[in-house]
Amino acid sequence: MPEKRPADSYTMMTEIVLPNDTNVFGNLMGGRLMYWMDIAAAISSQKHCNSAVVTASVDNISFENPIKLGNTVHIEAKVTRAFTTSMEVHLKVWGEDLTQQFKYKSNEAYYTFVALDPNSKPKTVPTLIPESEEEKLLYEGALRRRQVRLILGGKMDPKDAQELRALFIKDKL
Repeated sequence: MPEKRPADSYTMMTEIVLPNDTNVFGNLMGGRLMYWMDIAAAISSQKHCNSAVVTASVDNISFENPIKLGNTVHIEAKVTRAFTTSMEVHLKVWGEDLTQQFKYKSNEAYYTFVALDPNSKPKTVPTLIPESEEEKLLYEGALRRRQVRLILGGKMDPKDAQELRALFIKDKL
């Protein structure tokens, strides 16, 4: 299976905030943004593994700045690490007021997807080779983020999270 690079999965999705997308304050509803983010992340992960994917988890999403009615939303997504059958996708979200020519960060998050074979069973995904310094930092941190997800999901005992333990517990010599 050929290796892939984060650039191979890069996806940029752009939407405009219409009245039906907003809450009573004229801001983009968080649920609508999460829906768009899920689509962008799914496209990114499908580009990496060339197969159908399903969302396995969504990390904490903190909204830094609201996106107003009439503004444009830009969602950047790319795979940061591939495990056996799953992929972590990092998303950055920007709002843009085109009339004022002002672009601002709204939020960022990590989504995890699992690749599926034609029988809807998990399948192996290509290895990811990070290139830039940012990609290498995201790649290195992905194992710790994965262990947090597995612990919170009840799929890993905290005692087995070696990457996390190394951050907090110094082994005695």
